[in-house]
Amino acid sequence: MSEEKQHHHLFHHKQDGESADVSDEGNVKSGEYEKARKEEKQHKHKEELGGLGAVGTGGFALHEKHAEKKDPENAHRHKIEEEVGAAAAVGEGGYGFHEHHDKKESKEEEKEAEGKKHHHLF
Repeated sequence: MSEEKQHHHLFHHKQDGESADVSDEGNVKSGEYEKARKEEKQHKHKEELGGLGAVGTGGFALHEKHAEKKDPENAHRHKIEEEVGAAAAVGEGGYGFHEHHDKKESKEEEKEAEGKKHHHLF
């Protein structure tokens, strides 16, 4: 009886003679959908890293600005490092914004692959 009893699991497991691909013909999850979903997750991760980089380099720039006031002998060096840190923070912010834009494009591709997005003529 235990052999005939079917268990409902959250995940599908590959059995003997079955392929690892779980998608059926009626299932919406196609290779295109999965690819778009994976790409969206990658862009989201990169966007978050860009934001963290901007915060880190911005903090470094503020530290150098403070060090410039506290260390008048090396004020010129701290001023240059502050400006470099500020420029890096702007660059990281731009990278995060770029990845946010790519994430939105991936999300639209995912909706198209899923079949939810319709292109209207008017």
